[in-house]
Amino acid sequence: MKQIKGILLSIISLSFLPFLVFASDASISLVGVQGYDLVSYHQKNGPVRGSGNHTAYHNGVAYLFATDENKKVFQANPEKYLPAYGGYCAFAVSVGRKVVSDPLAWKIVDGILYLNLNKQVQEFWSKDIPGNIKKGNIQWEKIKDIDPQKI
Repeated sequence: MKQIKGILLSIISLSFLPFLVFASDASISLVGVQGYDLVSYHQKNGPVRGSGNHTAYHNGVAYLFATDENKKVFQANPEKYLPAYGGYCAFAVSVGRKVVSDPLAWKIVDGILYLNLNKQVQEFWSKDIPGNIKKGNIQWEKIKDIDPQKI
């Protein structure tokens, strides 16, 4: 009887193995810009959520796109569509910090996508866009390779 229980327990445990492997793989891959389609920011209707059906990988990050066409456009020139400062809040970067951003607090300046923590921070950042971008560019060179928790 103990042997049968052991076999059943082994079978049940093994049945969960694919889920555990999938979960560990999922934790390795990051989804950029909380799943928003980077190309859509540059289109007339603004940002839309992407779909797992149209995924492109760039530097270890998964980017989702609303259409296969947008995915192909991104793949042809990723640097054109990637957000400034690795997608961190533009205002936070301008003061030497790395803070997550809200994909709906955004602005494109000279073809570059800038994200901010929220719309209030976006409004504050927008009061001096050239100055904040200049400060952000200087700070980003200092902090881009530092873990956000160590800043």
